[in-house]
Amino acid sequence: MIYINFTDLSEEAQERLLNNSKEDVKHKYGKDIIEYASANNQNLDKMLDEEAIRNLYSYTYVFNI
Repeated sequence: MIYINFTDLSEEAQERLLNNSKEDVKHKYGKDIIEYASANNQNLDKMLDEEAIRNLYSYTYVFNI
């Protein structure tokens, strides 16, 4: 679960969430993504960004008002 203060939905907060998601994706699927990117001649950073955005939808958010 991710706790977010409802009044802090700034660009910095969104970037922090995206960076946390990227680290989560690297930890969970890093080896598989690297292998896939190498085998299919894909941009690894772009793939990590796309997967991090998809990963954000798997989180449960709790907004504190």
